[in-house]
Amino acid sequence: QVQLVESGGGLVQAGGSLRLSCAASGSIVSIGAMGWYRQVPGKQRELVAAIARGGITNYVDSVKGRFTISRDNAKNTVYLQMNSLKPEDTAVYYCNAAPGSGYLLSWGQGTQVTVSS
Repeated sequence: QVQLVESGGGLVQAGGSLRLSCAASGSIVSIGAMGWYRQVPGKQRELVAAIARGGITNYVDSVKGRFTISRDNAKNTVYLQMNSLKPEDTAVYYCNAAPGSGYLLSWGQGTQVTVSS
């Protein structure tokens, strides 16, 4: 099964930026749509951004205009550029297949994003 490794998180001040990366051990083209999810302790994991195989993107309202998801199919990598970060963006971020792809891969370790006010 394809393994996912997230990286790029860290501690940043409000208004700052981070770029997350998700490296897959296999072909993301075969998976199709990919997504970035986030989870805060005590809450359900939520999908924040998704990108189809061909590049069409979707975002949850709370990150529209601030986050950009992209993919490099040749490198089997998915990215999440996060700008104008807010304290409420603090969470562990994970990547996985997006809903509708027909796949749900094993979750990676995620990458912690902490935004200070």
